[in-house]
Amino acid sequence: MATTGLPPGSDADIARVTETLGMITPRWNVRILLTLGSGPLRYTEISDKMPWLLSGQLHPKLRALSDAGIVVRTEHTSRHVTYGLTDRGTALLPVLPVIAAWAEEFLEKPDEPLSAIEHVEDSLTLLTRRHAAAILWVLKSRGESSARAVARVVMPDGYWTNIYPPLRQLAEDGLVASAGPGQPYRLSSSGEGLGRVFGALSAWSAGRTLDSGSQHPVWGNADRASRTAPKHWTSHRPRIPQPAVPTRPARPGYGNLFSHANPARMQTAVRAGGARR
Repeated sequence: MATTGLPPGSDADIARVTETLGMITPRWNVRILLTLGSGPLRYTEISDKMPWLLSGQLHPKLRALSDAGIVVRTEHTSRHVTYGLTDRGTALLPVLPVIAAWAEEFLEKPDEPLSAIEHVEDSLTLLTRRHAAAILWVLKSRGESSARAVARVVMPDGYWTNIYPPLRQLAEDGLVASAGPGQPYRLSSSGEGLGRVFGALSAWSAGRTLDSGSQHPVWGNADRASRTAPKHWTSHRPRIPQPAVPTRPARPGYGNLFSHANPARMQTAVRAGGARR
């Protein structure tokens, strides 16, 4: 992806953040990471804490997280194998409450309260749309931009009108806005509020401390006033279904999932954001 007009290093930065989102977004991955946050566990112990997973679903997820360098498999003996977070996996946990704080601030309030995990999962669904991170990056850097100008950066080798489907999806999700057909696109208030989220993801993916996210060259000004008033949008059912009642005794729950320090909450006069999945 070309990065003409964006700060130096944006290409690699966007790629790292997109890769990070791809690691943690697959269904149940956030719950696995939080389950391992209290320390290494045997496979059966993890399975007992996630009784809604069908037989055979947990192992490939643990293997994928291990391949990503977030989880480590330790074989103590042939009969004693545990899974735990690597140092990188442990460093990723404080990013999750940043995402949850954004969801609580900007996503709609459903009829039934959602857990912090569901806030994170719903947010990740929006941020992993095709080309979402790159489009949001361009609009944050340039302010108002035409669809053609966004396409030159995000998909320089393709026909520029191919940018419309992802742009319209982000508009439907409430992350970008436009005054109408042929008018430039810009971030909505909820899109502007993603500064701390992308700053934290960028810092973690680059191996820096999360505090450095506030100095991000693109997303560092998270509290800047939004350029557009948010619009109302249709509510959808939550993406994550209620887990089925376990058929075997379950071990104690996750406890305080987000015991890590939460960042200062973003202030906004009107709620906005993408549709609940």
